[in-house]
Amino acid sequence: MPIALEFFVHYAYLIIFLWVLVEQIGIPVPSIPVLLTAGTLTATHRLHHGPVLLAVIAACLLSDSAWFYLGRRYGNSVLKLLCRLSLEASTCVSKTENYFSRRGDSTLLFSKFIPGLSTVAPPIAGQIGTPYARFFLWDLAGSILWAEAFILAGRFFGDIAKKSERFLTWLGHFAFIIFVLMVLGFLARRLWNQRRFLTQVREMRIDPEELKSMLDDAERNGNTPPFIVDLRHPLDYLPDPRVLPGALRIGPNEVREHSEIIPRDRDVILYCTCPSEETSAKLAMQLHKMGIYRVRPLRGGFDGWKHAGYPLIDYVSDEPHPAAVQKILPATTHAPSA
Repeated sequence: MPIALEFFVHYAYLIIFLWVLVEQIGIPVPSIPVLLTAGTLTATHRLHHGPVLLAVIAACLLSDSAWFYLGRRYGNSVLKLLCRLSLEASTCVSKTENYFSRRGDSTLLFSKFIPGLSTVAPPIAGQIGTPYARFFLWDLAGSILWAEAFILAGRFFGDIAKKSERFLTWLGHFAFIIFVLMVLGFLARRLWNQRRFLTQVREMRIDPEELKSMLDDAERNGNTPPFIVDLRHPLDYLPDPRVLPGALRIGPNEVREHSEIIPRDRDVILYCTCPSEETSAKLAMQLHKMGIYRVRPLRGGFDGWKHAGYPLIDYVSDEPHPAAVQKILPATTHAPSA
């Protein structure tokens, strides 16, 4: 047996525990290759299924419980930190909050299967006040489901490999190389997705200074100001319920059904609280497909505007319809026709 594989088998349960723990803490090292490898080795009886499963569950529950209590105590600041750590730019805090809004605590049952959602789900559960006992049971069920899916997949592959002694021998010689290639493949895919996404965001977004200049120019010259949409989730309103001047609150899932109030003939500015402007960028690309082309995410989102010292106002209406738009925008603004 090659020395790398022998080392892994000798310390397998500790390696599995630490590897999964590191990923669940938020460091972007994929655990799926480890689980598949461990599952394959259970088919050859070099590892045992029960201890492998226990190691994974212990790592998940330890890290998830820690994030649960951090989320309960520090709330939104913890979520922003995790969003920055994640290599999955397409999955952010707002997406996780929407899952909880629609499915509640059962989100924890499948969260580990969705990149980015796995680490962010526990602190959100803590932030919204989920009792720990209920969180523990849902998280335990989700951890078992996730671990078993990949351990058993590896076991299935191992059972097939055992049918050919020659292939099994070859697999043993090159197991470490295959494992490294799997890890690098997962990382490369995540990095590629992040790079492609961030490139799209950079091409579209607007700086707070530029938006402030546009608003000042509209007020000074009586021009029509840009149409500003606040995409924040209700949980994000808790630290600061104010909005940018003239902003209308529309949830990310409501933009499509209320697209008739979004003008086609002027700039539409979207902002959220995700550090990478992920929600704003995704909605901007969706609106582009609907024929609304002058859409731009705000760089830094709500916090970027706030930290620049620009004005914020109390919100007037939660109803996303032309009448509400007329109320919250300056008098020079006209609600767009349907």
